[in-house]
Amino acid sequence: MEYNRLGKSELKVSKLCFGSLTISPLQRNLSVTQSENILLHAFDHGVNFIDTAALYENYHQIKGALKQWGRHKIHIATKSYAYSEDTARRSLQEALTGLETDYIDLFMLHEQESEHTLRGHQEAIDFFLQKKKEGVIRSFGISTHFIEGVKAAANHGAMDVVHPIVNHQGLGIVDGDISGMLEAIKEAKQKDIGIFAMKPLGGGHFLSDFQKSFEYVLNLPDLDSIAVGMQSREEVEVNTGIFSKKEISHETIKKIQAQPRALQIADWCQGCGRCVNRCKMNALRLQGEEEKKRAVVDPRRCVFCGYCGKVCPDFCIKVI
Repeated sequence: MEYNRLGKSELKVSKLCFGSLTISPLQRNLSVTQSENILLHAFDHGVNFIDTAALYENYHQIKGALKQWGRHKIHIATKSYAYSEDTARRSLQEALTGLETDYIDLFMLHEQESEHTLRGHQEAIDFFLQKKKEGVIRSFGISTHFIEGVKAAANHGAMDVVHPIVNHQGLGIVDGDISGMLEAIKEAKQKDIGIFAMKPLGGGHFLSDFQKSFEYVLNLPDLDSIAVGMQSREEVEVNTGIFSKKEISHETIKKIQAQPRALQIADWCQGCGRCVNRCKMNALRLQGEEEKKRAVVDPRRCVFCGYCGKVCPDFCIKVI
């Protein structure tokens, strides 16, 4: 497994980052025991970097594996939507308490869009930077689906890391295409900003040809690490094998390709529209007569993040 320094930070992370959204309640909702088993299997195969978020509500799924393996051996990235000192303090404390740790390796503002959203979160940024000085946070950055978000982070002056969408089709990039995203990433990299990418498989859209998708991102020179969602020991073995340039059997490839993901909307959807308003991919819409409207998904746009399910008051939505 290849390991890289994450930009100007002191973190030396595995090229493959364990994206924990897939094991969280927003998606597979694995038990603590199942989660620990998969995480420890990933650690045993060389992964030393985990991505999570306050939104995922899965700190309880991660903390046991950290204890068993050794907290100091694993780097944790988490993120929140904090916008004020109070919300920043609460989200940091939630992470520290939930993971049973006294520091966070990388704390990020979640889903930032541009210099304007960064300005709106400046109070939270100031708080996190102070905690970085105190050593409670080791590095700081943002996650983004926007090219303008990458540019804003690069120009901000206090960001260590950016976590953008990168895949061969540019699926999920809101304000442009993959060429524009790669150009912004290149500019950020020149300023010693660490880059760890998300959604190389488009949230599951590219599972039918996942080797090609991985080959694309692994050949990009500016990516220090790549977060990949994994929900089974088999996926861990395949992904770590590919990232370590090992040969993968045809039988294993077929098994992984037979596990497509989808967004499921239950029949009891009341058509409140909260999921539509939450989706930044514009993948959801309300359809039907006025009194019988319900949410429907455009599978070409959905990246299977499951964030829409978080705001559904009737628990109708699930990534499966």
